[in-house]
Amino acid sequence: MKLIWLGAMVASGFIGLMASAAPPPSPWEKPAADLAGKIAEILGPGQAQLTIRNLSTIPNDEIPTIRRLLEQNLKTLGVLVSGSESANSVHLTLSENQRERLWVAEVIEGNESRVAMVQVGEEVARDLPTQEHIVLHKESIPFAHGLSRPLYDPLDDPVLAVLGTRNGLFVLRPDEIVDYAFGEAGWMEQKKFQIAERNPLPRDPRGMLLPTADGNGLTAFTAGAECSGSFISPENDSANPENSWTVHCNASDDFWLIAQEDTTSGSTTIKAFYNAARNYFTGVISPSLGVDLPPFYTAALLPRPAEGVTMLVGGIDGKVQVLENGSLHPVSGARDWGSDFAALHSGCGSGWQIVASGSGEAASDSLRAYELPAHEVVPASAALLVNGTVTALWTAPDSKSVYAVVRSTTNEYEVDRVTASCN
Repeated sequence: MKLIWLGAMVASGFIGLMASAAPPPSPWEKPAADLAGKIAEILGPGQAQLTIRNLSTIPNDEIPTIRRLLEQNLKTLGVLVSGSESANSVHLTLSENQRERLWVAEVIEGNESRVAMVQVGEEVARDLPTQEHIVLHKESIPFAHGLSRPLYDPLDDPVLAVLGTRNGLFVLRPDEIVDYAFGEAGWMEQKKFQIAERNPLPRDPRGMLLPTADGNGLTAFTAGAECSGSFISPENDSANPENSWTVHCNASDDFWLIAQEDTTSGSTTIKAFYNAARNYFTGVISPSLGVDLPPFYTAALLPRPAEGVTMLVGGIDGKVQVLENGSLHPVSGARDWGSDFAALHSGCGSGWQIVASGSGEAASDSLRAYELPAHEVVPASAALLVNGTVTALWTAPDSKSVYAVVRSTTNEYEVDRVTASCN
């Protein structure tokens, strides 16, 4: 009896030692179980591929644990994670912002795509760092005063767009394009090019300035007109070296070039039809991307080789949608965006972000960078205040900065160059 009692004591002590040495439960168990349940409700029993993208501050060495927990929970619910032979797939993005951490799963079953999301519990959020990984900076472009007409003009002659080239800077106005060169006093006006006569402009005119692929030319679009410009090297134009740019404008209702992207496999160019009478794009684009777009104010291409052409579209109804794989999906988290946004290649985080203005008229507007994991935008920077209301925003030719036109409360205009650094 004593030997049996001693053996029981040893066994009890061994079990107690094992229990005390057992690792604590993983903080990812609950969100993994909750997300697996939502995925299984969409897919039902079967197989699916699983990919995980980490855009959060979760250490990368934690990703295998998250994958293991998710696979185990899915298997319990009848969903086996398989290889490339499965037609179903689950693309999980781990994202976060200042207030919460969100896991977003895009579940693709055949030709249908649905989204499942879970929020990581507060007890986990408190244990993780809370900082945005991008800092936005702005630099006002100094235009010289005392010219025939300064940049800072009243509201009836707004600045529509600005384009920096290797040889100077161009400013697009409703009735002309102005060529500037940099001098001791700042950017000095060199020459003006009148835009062709056309129908009366809308109350809130818009325009675009885009460089040619070789950097030695430009194309301008405004309501009812299109302009093309080319640069002639002063060495080949010694008789007129100070006016080496030529620009010609013609009345036109052709499609506007709204987005272009160079990739290793070629280039993507998107054109859209602009409704000059209503001041927005109708939704008709060329080439067709296989889906009908709603009328929109702004669009931006995001380089995502795995998904093909990915384009973010800001509709005139205030809703933001993303076009990818021939399907249009609503984007959550963009309700406080204004009508202007642009793509930025910062090299931080996922590499590319969207810089968006704030919504509505404001004495002090702001700009903020966002990541786009799946179909939800996540703030990646703090808000950058500007000195008025952002009236135009677009990507610079090198994609490493964006230009913002800002109208002050006194209806004067300034142009800011916005860049980003990794935090």
